[in-house]
Amino acid sequence: MSAPDTNLKKQERQHRAPLWGIWAGLGLVALLFLGWLGWVMANGDAPEAQGTVTDDFTGQSEQVNEDAAVERDAQELNTVPAGAD
Repeated sequence: MSAPDTNLKKQERQHRAPLWGIWAGLGLVALLFLGWLGWVMANGDAPEAQGTVTDDFTGQSEQVNEDAAVERDAQELNTVPAGAD
């Protein structure tokens, strides 16, 4: 059931402040999200051209450059582990 006497102008006036508060809160959340996203992008870890690669199975480390690391990963994908016959 609806109310018999509704004054829409009065209700608009009474709800104006809460609605502005909701919009302001949403705007603040959007600004915080964009700030966080910018901070993450600015402080992200970029892959380095040269570094140390550790073999997970043997635990041996070796110095490689980026091309060698890509080639090594491709070789690992094409090999079959021992015992998986």
